[in-house]
Amino acid sequence: MTSEPSGRERDGATEAFVAHRNLLFTVAYEMLGSAADAEDVLQETWLRWAGVDLAEVRDRRAYLVRITTRQALNRLRTLGRRKESYVGSWLPEPLLTTPDVAEDVELADSVSMAMMLVLETLTPTERAVFVLREVFDLGYDEIAEAVEKSPVAVRQIAHRARAHVAARRPRGVVSAAESRQALDAFRRAVETGDLQGLLDILSPDVVLLGDGGGVKQAVLRPVTGRDKVARLVLGGLLKHAASLSLGPAQVNGYPALVVHLDGALDTVVAVRLDEGRITGLYAVRNPEKLSHMRRETALRR
Repeated sequence: MTSEPSGRERDGATEAFVAHRNLLFTVAYEMLGSAADAEDVLQETWLRWAGVDLAEVRDRRAYLVRITTRQALNRLRTLGRRKESYVGSWLPEPLLTTPDVAEDVELADSVSMAMMLVLETLTPTERAVFVLREVFDLGYDEIAEAVEKSPVAVRQIAHRARAHVAARRPRGVVSAAESRQALDAFRRAVETGDLQGLLDILSPDVVLLGDGGGVKQAVLRPVTGRDKVARLVLGGLLKHAASLSLGPAQVNGYPALVVHLDGALDTVVAVRLDEGRITGLYAVRNPEKLSHMRRETALRR
């Protein structure tokens, strides 16, 4: 029978959890693509961590990451079932991130909307292994404990996941300056109704994804092609031109646009860039996914 933790142990557990909270949130968010679900995972992690005998824990950070990973894997499987009945495209929940996230180029790249969508194409275990290895640089033995596989199996999963991601991720790391330049051109074209200007910044095979969650109007299926996307964007926004405003924001470590309608946050628009042109436009309108745009979120590796 396990004894109740002493006051000193409880203080130690709280201190360790608080010290690593931003790291644990980042692990859960990268695995789930949902800030709300990541917060729930942290609650579950704390409940389990509070009952651990700290005298038996060699590395508190590793132990906390292991608990978080297992809880996130359980949640990820449930989330997969929810997505099957989701109305329209499912996009990751956008985060208004602190400035230091953008300064950590590898972290910003790993949480960018474009990369989060690539991670969506992995199996739950592949995603966990990829995130823990490539983003947080955990050893194979540590990851094996977290995902309850052998180190040999984890190495094979990591190799498979890396190849999968490499084939689908943007071809190079895009700088914040490049993103700002492309978004400025996009914004000017939209605000002035400049169809040619919009066509110039969009890639010929650009894809537009919209996430309204069945609550707000959004394209239900991906729209592909420069001409279709440009006309749809201009047509949709110009209908509300008098009450609409576009402004810059730092979303998931990269520049993005926020759209306000009658002064209220309506849409977050993130982009994927390849060779200076926009190849992906991601418009999140589902109000349930915009709550983390009201305050900055700190992410850590």
